[in-house]
Amino acid sequence: MLDVSYKKIHKFKKLFEGKRIAIIGDMMLDCYYWGDVKRISPEAPVPIVEIENEFFRFGGAANCALNIQKLGGIPYPTGIIGDDNDGRIFNSLITESKINAEGIVIDDSRPTTAKTRVIAHDQHVVRIDKESKSDLNTDTQSKIFSFISSNIKHLDGIILQDYNKGVLTPSLITDIINIANKHNVLITVDPKFNNFFLYKNVTVFKPNRKEAEDVLGFKIKTAEDITAAGCTLLDRLNAKYILLTLGEEGIAVFERDKPEGRMPTKARKVADVSGAGDTVISTLTMALAAGADIYEASYLANYAGGLVCEEVGIVPIDKDKLFNTIEEDFN
Repeated sequence: MLDVSYKKIHKFKKLFEGKRIAIIGDMMLDCYYWGDVKRISPEAPVPIVEIENEFFRFGGAANCALNIQKLGGIPYPTGIIGDDNDGRIFNSLITESKINAEGIVIDDSRPTTAKTRVIAHDQHVVRIDKESKSDLNTDTQSKIFSFISSNIKHLDGIILQDYNKGVLTPSLITDIINIANKHNVLITVDPKFNNFFLYKNVTVFKPNRKEAEDVLGFKIKTAEDITAAGCTLLDRLNAKYILLTLGEEGIAVFERDKPEGRMPTKARKVADVSGAGDTVISTLTMALAAGADIYEASYLANYAGGLVCEEVGIVPIDKDKLFNTIEEDFN
């Protein structure tokens, strides 16, 4: 079981400040329509939702960028949006948040990835997805890589946040990992099924249980299964660390020639797991960039993920809440 002291953890609150982290991946817009149902449509046997409120939030890799900012870092979101209304809303959120948008490329050949959720009486009625899953064209890939190349010397870390929407193509993955390693910039990965084993030679590879099961072809149920999965991924990816997230069972950390580390979840009441993975990879990367070792970084990331699971909807972690809650628990 991983164990760290409050003194070791608390020092990172100041060290988080100003860390420059590029987040490369699938930028998304989360749209929410809240309302009330009072009648059934005469056109079809479906409820009519009378909208009372609507709002928009960052999703996907953009949520990672917001998490980095809320932790005191300087995010460099890098990806694409479409030349459409959702893209304009996304840009307005970027402006409101005062986040650097130089790495956001407008691609008029595809839509902005948008997830629209309709909620009535606190119940999720339907989700409507608008997206393209095809790989980016070579011109757009070149623009993304050029942005990273021109900023690499100023970065403290890179997050590859993959939702399989076509931004992280095989060639872009390889090029970004190579340039990060060439300049000794830490690079962390939150993968999905596609391209899973292309993320070789990174600092931290962070799949969840389902992602690991889907790729490895066996269920991860027992402690022995967890160990087998972590060791297999460590060998096949040649990552410095594997961090396997296990939901309510917490996390497992693997490092070559070191004992496996386990940590229970820090969620006290789970309301919504949406966005927790974004928070975990963001906090982990910030902590490593601030000089934490993998166990200290995992502790902070595990704690942050647990805290956002207590909130409804996709919300970023707040740095003060994170460290204040840790202090309260230690006391």
